[in-house]
Amino acid sequence: MTRALVRIGEFLRMESAAGIILIFAAAFALIASNSPFAAGYASIFETYFTVGFGDGAISKPILLWINDLLMAIFFLLVGLEIKREIMEGALSSVSKATLPVLAAVGGMLGPMLVFLAINQNSPETLSGWAIPAATDIAFALGILLLLGHRAPVELKILLLAIAIIDDLGAITIIALFYTANLDLEPLFYALACLGALIGLNRSRIGSLWPYILVGAVLWVLVLKSGVHATLAGVVTAAFIPLRTPNSSPLHRLEHGLHPWVAFGILPIFALANAGVALSGLQWSALLTPLTLGLAAGLVVGKQVGVFGAIWLAVKTGLARKPEAVSWGQLYGLACLTGVGFTMSLFIGGLAFADPALMTDVRIGVLTGSLISALSGIAALVLAAKKPARNSDKNEALGDAA
Repeated sequence: MTRALVRIGEFLRMESAAGIILIFAAAFALIASNSPFAAGYASIFETYFTVGFGDGAISKPILLWINDLLMAIFFLLVGLEIKREIMEGALSSVSKATLPVLAAVGGMLGPMLVFLAINQNSPETLSGWAIPAATDIAFALGILLLLGHRAPVELKILLLAIAIIDDLGAITIIALFYTANLDLEPLFYALACLGALIGLNRSRIGSLWPYILVGAVLWVLVLKSGVHATLAGVVTAAFIPLRTPNSSPLHRLEHGLHPWVAFGILPIFALANAGVALSGLQWSALLTPLTLGLAAGLVVGKQVGVFGAIWLAVKTGLARKPEAVSWGQLYGLACLTGVGFTMSLFIGGLAFADPALMTDVRIGVLTGSLISALSGIAALVLAAKKPARNSDKNEALGDAA
């Protein structure tokens, strides 16, 4: 139990530090996009890079190498985190998982419904319905770190569980709704990779290299098939054993990948995707259906969905409220789940190829995430200053009894 808590503490500290770096990376991207060097900044990510030769060559602009290859490694880490939480963490039993699962479901449905309501008369933007559904773990936990003692560790663990379930939902959405031009032949060969991963897992192979090599081949085949290549990372993670007779391959790989993803891949993603030119933009740009739908989905949909689901679950007896966390702090958490930076921009890139629509996506995501962050900070600061009400004290005493 102590070792598990130590791992959680290390994870939270790293995610928090990564969130702070992400803030700086996103700010740099915005500054670069509105500086005299904007053209040079954009040209870096538009430069083509080719790997291989002949019919097997893969040629993409650097932006897509980042979004397809580097983000596949990010999804590999996400898959490892999801598997670990299900097998031994915050999602390992019904009693532990009920509250975060219900909160995450509410936090996905709320933003989707708000977005669809605002964009119902704008058919060209309806494909962005999933963009505001996911929470950015690193950003949100980075904000909680800045709040220090105002955010108890139980709140951080709950936010982590909700965000991980959000990621699982986003992965499912990408697989089901953002796949185009499907080519079945590479998928047929991908089944052989899947069989190899199953064989490695059943044989309890402790070395990570066989999994990584098969996963790399799987990534190429999934990329060629038209299914988004990042899903190869999740599939690979699912077959890496939690434990073998002599070691824990999952923990080793997760521990090894985490700093590279937190301090390398995610900041690079932010540099490549967060830039938006503000020159010539008018205030009316904030009121387009796409921009407004995304911002309102993150701010209003997340708050209502997450907090409403938590309130209903606790009041109906489906789940218990964490004893050390007040309702005010839970509302602050619900606000912070509206920080949807990384996954929201990623899904936005899948939903829209039009640069003008992607500008609206960036404005909506950045605006909604900023408002969510500020409102979450305000709610948590106020909740920390406010003494517990008698009803909360009685509820805690009743739970203890």
